[in-house]
Amino acid sequence: MQEQPPVVVLRLGHRPGRDERTTTHVGLTARALGADRLVLEDVAEGRRETVADITDRFGGPFDVEVTDQPLGRIRSWDGRIAHLTMYGEPIQDIEDDLQAARRQDPLLVVVGAEKVPFEVYEHADWNVGVTNQPHSEIAALAVFLDRLFDGTELDREWKDADQRVVPKETGKRVVEAGDTPES
Repeated sequence: MQEQPPVVVLRLGHRPGRDERTTTHVGLTARALGADRLVLEDVAEGRRETVADITDRFGGPFDVEVTDQPLGRIRSWDGRIAHLTMYGEPIQDIEDDLQAARRQDPLLVVVGAEKVPFEVYEHADWNVGVTNQPHSEIAALAVFLDRLFDGTELDREWKDADQRVVPKETGKRVVEAGDTPES
């Protein structure tokens, strides 16, 4: 089976003291729902360790990078760019195009924190809205990735996991990765 080009999430912006959990959750959502890599601005470097720790415990592959030139990453990206914004085209109208493009080219998914420079809108192949109502960037990323992967990311197998979650109707259960849970 031929390997697909990577899906990379770029968290553009990070407001220290305000975005600590949000930026972390963008990274955890990217990992859990099928992206291959997260790129954070250097002001959010502390979030890298949190996402890397989850990857170490619950498996991967998933990489986290830090950059001091996020707009430079966008300008030099060799692939397609999807920018998540509530002002964009409805995802349900363009998801077939996004899926087809992802199979051919690397995809950079830009998730803004604060006001996004207009340059990002210009560089994007798609400015994508999951709704035209105010909403969380975490929710936007989750809906986008689920539509991009058509739900297949939900059955992903994780490599090198130390722990795994055992689905249950009620309660919580986390076991060592090699353990076979009893009913």
